[in-house]
Amino acid sequence: MKKLIALLMTLVLAVSCFAACASSNGAADTTAAADDTTAATDDTTAAAATDLSYIQDNGKLIVGITDYAPMDYKDDNGEWTGFDAEFAQLFAKELGVECEFFVIADWGKKFVELETKNIDAVWNGMTITDEAKLNASVSNPYVVNAQVLVMKADKIASYKDAASIADLAVAVENGSAGQDAAEAAGVKNIIAVQDQAAALLEVKAGTSDACVIDITMANAMTGEGTDYADLAAGFSLTSEEYGVAFRKDSDLTAKFNDFMAKLIADGTLQALADKYELTLAK
Repeated sequence: MKKLIALLMTLVLAVSCFAACASSNGAADTTAAADDTTAATDDTTAAAATDLSYIQDNGKLIVGITDYAPMDYKDDNGEWTGFDAEFAQLFAKELGVECEFFVIADWGKKFVELETKNIDAVWNGMTITDEAKLNASVSNPYVVNAQVLVMKADKIASYKDAASIADLAVAVENGSAGQDAAEAAGVKNIIAVQDQAAALLEVKAGTSDACVIDITMANAMTGEGTDYADLAAGFSLTSEEYGVAFRKDSDLTAKFNDFMAKLIADGTLQALADKYELTLAK
């Protein structure tokens, strides 16, 4: 009798265990299926939430700039103009949105402004560098540029190469290609300021011996008939190209490259470059 009771209890335990295991496996399968569905939904949402759709839903393209003639500067009516400003407005129109300009207070933090979506593009004569490619999705080049030395016109002839400026106090825009060029040239006393306009002011005021800025700005802002008539551009430290930076993996980059190719083909971009005396990249 005792053996029979023990046998019955063993059978009951076995059946209970089988039922519990089956229930557990069913729950696990249901959970796994739910996880797969959630993942698929997340993938679909991510695909839909592209930069292009984000900007079109927002109704505006926010362009990060600094005050930098001839790329971005204010006209007599206080409106932003310049080569990059006009180019950005054309692209915004192509996207069917408004173009809004946002002044980047610290050029060294431009990619932070981009990733936090304070801006949608860095579009201000941005030199294409390895750093830019690491931190953003960078367009094809559109304008050629160089970093040049700017000094008082009566002194510039005395400085012919990088070695000659090593002991000068040289102003540069913080986080710029000009700063990189000055460092590569071995300049010992580099003064990092807010933007290139501030670097020019340093030289004009005599608080810096020289500055290293983009040749596009040097040509527009120095010499006879300008606010910096007593300053002149000297030798080039580097040669480079400008590009537009969008967020990493942004679908706007390809959209912009296609748009730019169309403007090059129909002559629109060349006409804009001629207006601001710039040279398009090949």
